[in-house]
Amino acid sequence: MAEDYYKILGVDKNASLDDIKKAYRKLALKYHPDRNPADKKKAEEQFKKISEAYAVLSDDEKRRQYDQFGSDQFNQRFSREDIFRGADLNEILRDLGFGGRGADFSWIFDLGGTGGRRTTRVYGGTDPFGDLFEAKAGRMPVKGDDLHYNLTITLEETLRGTEKTISLRKADRVEEINVRIPAGINAGQKLRLSGKGMPGHAGGPAGDLYLSIHIKPHAVFEREGDDIFVSIPIKFSQAVMGASIDVPTLSGTIKRIKVPAGTQDGTKIRLKGFGIPHFRESGKGDQYVRISITVPRKTTDKQMELIKKLAEEGM
Repeated sequence: MAEDYYKILGVDKNASLDDIKKAYRKLALKYHPDRNPADKKKAEEQFKKISEAYAVLSDDEKRRQYDQFGSDQFNQRFSREDIFRGADLNEILRDLGFGGRGADFSWIFDLGGTGGRRTTRVYGGTDPFGDLFEAKAGRMPVKGDDLHYNLTITLEETLRGTEKTISLRKADRVEEINVRIPAGINAGQKLRLSGKGMPGHAGGPAGDLYLSIHIKPHAVFEREGDDIFVSIPIKFSQAVMGASIDVPTLSGTIKRIKVPAGTQDGTKIRLKGFGIPHFRESGKGDQYVRISITVPRKTTDKQMELIKKLAEEGM
């Protein structure tokens, strides 16, 4: 079982970054090999432990995943390169007064079996321990973690499809990913982007990225399945006698339709094929115009007389 990084540094799980850095600085002074010439081997082993613990717990993302997976799974998922990428260990050692070779990890830890020195492997300059951890390098390839991202689009964008550029933080860098959103996608659906998740470990494949789609509420239109609904108010006289009215569509065009005489409040008039495209299929939904009959809040004397006459006629 891997050792607990918090215990190695002597801090609790709620420790702040300042607390973690203070603990590491104190222990680095105590266990730095240059300060322990009488028992250098033991100091080196302890120094490696505290440095690895600090590299993880001082990074928000690494610490979150360490807390999530625990020591054993974390060490199976993350390579030495992952753990030490972006760590400020050499900077801290220089601040503590270890100049020259004393602040260079390739010198501190790269000891040959006969007391000589040998060259350390450094992966892109990010792994200060190089081949000191060769014993762990033989682990099986592990697929990287999947990532999840909430993406909000407009109702118009579901009509024609769209392209988005999203930014994801992966370890110590931000990656921009271009995403094609197909027409017809609905709220709650997910898109999978293979290989766009976190990098794999020990040669394993990268994880996947899952986009959860949310649709911004529209001020005019509502969506139900692949159908679009819009409410249009008309006057009482138009409902009685019939009329031609202009209706907006989601595509931005105006459609002129006929309202039959005697239309009732709540009547729906269908515009075939003016809805949302079926997701990854041919065809489209429809647009429905909901008719609402308005009642005037104020009337003139003449209008009131006419209404009274209509009431006398049974209307």
